[in-house]
Amino acid sequence: MQISQGQRVPLSNLIQDHTLSFSIQIHSPHTIDLACFGLDARGQLSDDRYMTFFNQPTTPCNSVRQTGPGDFALNLGSLPPSIDRLVFTAAIDGHGAMRDIQPSLFSIKNSAGQVVATCPFSASTFSGEKAIMVADIYRKDGQWRLASNLQGFNEGLGALVKHFGGEVADEPVAPPAVIQSTVSLEKKVAAAAPQLLSLAKKAQVSLEKAKLTHVKARVALVLDASGSMNGQYSKGRVQEVVNRLLPLAVHFDDDGSIDCWAFASRPQKLSEITLANYKDFIARDKGGWRDWDLGSRVNDEPKVMEQVMQHYLASNDRSPVYVLFISDGGVHENRKITALMSEAAKLPLYWQFVGLGGNGYGILEKLDDMKGRVVDNCGFFALDDLQQISEEQLYDQLMEEFPGWLKEATAKNIIR
Repeated sequence: MQISQGQRVPLSNLIQDHTLSFSIQIHSPHTIDLACFGLDARGQLSDDRYMTFFNQPTTPCNSVRQTGPGDFALNLGSLPPSIDRLVFTAAIDGHGAMRDIQPSLFSIKNSAGQVVATCPFSASTFSGEKAIMVADIYRKDGQWRLASNLQGFNEGLGALVKHFGGEVADEPVAPPAVIQSTVSLEKKVAAAAPQLLSLAKKAQVSLEKAKLTHVKARVALVLDASGSMNGQYSKGRVQEVVNRLLPLAVHFDDDGSIDCWAFASRPQKLSEITLANYKDFIARDKGGWRDWDLGSRVNDEPKVMEQVMQHYLASNDRSPVYVLFISDGGVHENRKITALMSEAAKLPLYWQFVGLGGNGYGILEKLDDMKGRVVDNCGFFALDDLQQISEEQLYDQLMEEFPGWLKEATAKNIIR
């Protein structure tokens, strides 16, 4: 049976029991987040456990389960009486509009897996909408019915949650933004690098606590590759830094990439780190860490700092940049580093220095309290071993001072 937009059909015409599957197939150049909202008789999401989506793939009663991208398994007979309507939605994650989609459809399968109804739709149905209510399954006169909605919303997933909640008319709603960010980060990581999904979940918690779920930024990693760091490289500790930083980059940066430098007596710009190449990045990129073109293996921080600053100056982009700078100490160019960080304070760069397994961090430990800068653009903490701190604690420390810098830098028109 083919259903058209706006058509309403008793489900008893399609299935013999209360078990079915609902599938949404949207062909789009954009990332699409798919969800099912379980609403009460007032049309409200009175229990947020009944929003079924990537990060919450089943309801408490197990009556609605997301079994794959766009696929939902339903047992309507076991839904609690408080759930009066299931609304299936699609929302664009990021830029774009539903007018960009290619021919798409939703379909119903019975308990035997046979397709019993389809509803095709296309870009001609929409214009600038970022989200749509695809279809409803709802109770009426003791029966379940299906309605093909295809109703658009201009403001994306947040507008949908606001529409279903009904209690946020006067101000933007925080929960929808968090939901959208969570779906986006965890979905992207799970699709390309499922091994990092646990890290992504923990990173998301820290981002929410730091109120950074809306922030967009570029991410850079600067790695000390002097001889005293050999143990950290050979034990896999530096690769672990890459693994732990990548979920933050996926969240902050639309491209989900990390600009990366290594340095010893001279710096080398490495490849961008992405979900596609992060595995064994340290051992493989540019021939691997032992073969990086860094000159003699003694540390010269000012040279790589200057290269990082010039790289972002050349882009003429005033978006914030989060620079994670790893060092095992032996820092001695205190005056040069002080001057560079004073100059860098005028740029959209926040420097998070992390001491790893060393000592003699010199000026890096004191930058946070350095006077005479337009903004405080640096933070520092040290670890004897990356394994001594939980992933949750690490993310909390990495994000501790970044929000304050964002606020200061925005007020001084350093970033925009």
